[in-house]
Amino acid sequence: MPKVNAVRVHQNGGPEALRYEAIELGAPAPGEARVRHTAIGLNFTDVHHRTGRYPLPLPHVIGMEAAGVVEAVGEGVTEVKAGDRVAYASDRPRAYAEATVMPAWRLLKLPDGIDDETAAAVVLKGLTAQYLIRGAYPVRAGETILVHAAAGGVGLIMCQWAFHLGVTVIGTVSTEEKAELARRNGCVHPILYTKEDVVGRVHELTGGAGLPVVYDGVGAATFEQSLKCLRRRGLVVSYGTASGVIPPFDLFRLNRMGSLYVTSAGLADYTHTRAELAERANDLFAVVQSGAVKVEVRQRYPLAEAARAHRDLEARRTIGSSILLP
Repeated sequence: MPKVNAVRVHQNGGPEALRYEAIELGAPAPGEARVRHTAIGLNFTDVHHRTGRYPLPLPHVIGMEAAGVVEAVGEGVTEVKAGDRVAYASDRPRAYAEATVMPAWRLLKLPDGIDDETAAAVVLKGLTAQYLIRGAYPVRAGETILVHAAAGGVGLIMCQWAFHLGVTVIGTVSTEEKAELARRNGCVHPILYTKEDVVGRVHELTGGAGLPVVYDGVGAATFEQSLKCLRRRGLVVSYGTASGVIPPFDLFRLNRMGSLYVTSAGLADYTHTRAELAERANDLFAVVQSGAVKVEVRQRYPLAEAARAHRDLEARRTIGSSILLP
């Protein structure tokens, strides 16, 4: 069997747990395709897989999104063919490698107007933004929403897309530099959470009314804030736990706080079929090609230096999107 270089975790831990090594890569089985990667996305989910917060059988390659070229397909594959430029948001970790074999139905053909680096930086984060603002809570023109981590990879896409849809975005950020970046990308009211009272500022901006929805990918550090920013019958869409898992809480508190709603929304449940995946991807590719959503790759790392990329990500030294290059 051919071998490729990949980054695997043999034991959960810090960035030093990432091991760059050669692994065997089999031929595609029926329904599968082999993809040679040209660029790989970096996401906080990768940190959770490395540390064991999202458990995996070990050893395991990590990474959830990439772009590349189809090298071969298995029997019965009709979605793609050898030579196609593709990208994917994976069903399981597999992307930190020079190549991978995966279910062909999850591969998305790339339009000519989207280059490989952009695709690797946008497909998972962009599909996440799409299902959040078009699925979990479909935003409407004239609304005001709150996006936590507005200068992150998902946050910047959500800010641009929501602004394009006529929505006013309030966003939390950690530094003045990130506030300016968020502002340039459609966040009308960046809140510097390291210096400002987020809840107080939200109520000031909304005239005390609160918000219909808060999108929270941060988790433990922001969940209480998110609830307190809502109007009566408002919704917290929780989609990540970058700061830690949300602790258990008394469900009846939602009643006392205004009959609030909370959902924990995952990409897999919003792209459960090929048809739904294609529909959401087409929506994403359309706004990227139109220029309404721009994806700026701000950091590039060799795949062999994935540990350095993880250190930068966890230390909040990254801004916007980052990629690994095989």
